[in-house]
This record gives sequence, C-alpha cells and structure tokens, in this order.
Amino acid sequence: MSKFTFATNLEGFDNHICNSIRGYDCLWNDVLKFSEYFVEDNTNVVDIGCSSGKLLSRMIEQNTFCNCTYIGIEKETDFFPQLLKKQSEKLQLHLDDAREYYFDNCSFITSIFTLQFLPIRDREKLFRSVYCGLNKGGAFVFAEKIFAANPRVQEMLTFMYYEYKRNTFSTDQILDKEKELRHLLKPNTELEILEMCAKIGFDVTPFWRNHNFVGFIGIK
Repeated sequence: MSKFTFATNLEGFDNHICNSIRGYDCLWNDVLKFSEYFVEDNTNVVDIGCSSGKLLSRMIEQNTFCNCTYIGIEKETDFFPQLLKKQSEKLQLHLDDAREYYFDNCSFITSIFTLQFLPIRDREKLFRSVYCGLNKGGAFVFAEKIFAANPRVQEMLTFMYYEYKRNTFSTDQILDKEKELRHLLKPNTELEILEMCAKIGFDVTPFWRNHNFVGFIGIK
C-alpha cells in the first residue's frame, strides 16, 4: 500500500477538508479573526502543518497593519511544489517536523487538525515547545478531532459524521479513508487535551465545535 498523504487528494487539499468537516469555513474565519487580536509587530506568526499555505496567506491579508514574519512548517514533501510558489519576504516556508522546530518570539501560533497525527507520547513535548516560544500574552489556536468521553455519544457522533460525509463521498471512499488513517490518527479526549494544556501553563478555552472536531485557544 502506498503512503497516505492529504496532498494527493484529487479535489485539492482545501476542498477536501471543507467537504470532510462540517463548519470548517466557520472555524477558519474564527482563526483569522483571532489573529487580529494577537499578531504583533516584530514577532513571528507560525502555522504548524501549513499544508497549502492558504491560511497563512489569508492572515497576511488580514493583518496588513503589522510588520511581522509569517512561518509555515510542513513535513509533507508533496505539498512543497505549490507551497514554494507562495514564499515571499513576509512568508517563510520550512520543510520540517514541528517536533524539531525551535519556536521563538511568537505572538500567534496555529495548528489546524495536525497534532492529532502525532504519536500521543510526543504531544505534550510539542505543546511545551509552543508555549515556550510564545511571548507572554500570545495565543496558540489549534483544532483537533477528539473522542467523546461517553461511548454512546461517541457512536452517535461517528455515524452522524459518516452521514454528513456521504453528501460528498461514497461509502467506499469513507471506509477506505478510515482504514488508511487507522495507524496515523489517534485522538485524545477533550479532557485529556485541557489537562495537558493546564499542566503546561496555557489558559485554554474551546471556541468551536462540530461533531468530534473542536477548536481551542490557549493564551500564555
């Protein structure tokens, strides 16, 4: 079996995510709005798992009043041919693993459905690295797929999600993707995420939710 990668979806990564997660456009708009409150002059703004680079490009447009450096971190090489076309004086792109990246002088860091693909043992270490790299008052906005604490609710949400996806994808496509992601996608519960963030020092608030997908903002 070939290695699974979101970068090779025929309809394009951004369309694929919009068709896979109900309300994704609302989450995206919220992230952009949050950036207006936190992006500061002479700081770094980082997107972990920047994929197509679209979010960073929109943040640059959204925050023209700030003179800062935007940095995209992406480890999937298949994204890079298109990503490099967006590189500019303001936008730096790094083919790198976020677990090895040194965060520094950051006012705003984002990670949208990326950390859930890391081994569970590595997540706290990366969150600590993000926390240390943020300036005081800076924000970490991240979204993750979670497991519901109640197994009955988890089952209901799973099938509601499948029914939503059938508006765009066939049953075979849905099941094939579930199988491809089985060894990669290992969600936490919401409580596990909140406890980990509190342990590190983040003041965290969930701000967006749809099915088993939740957006969080953590402030240092």
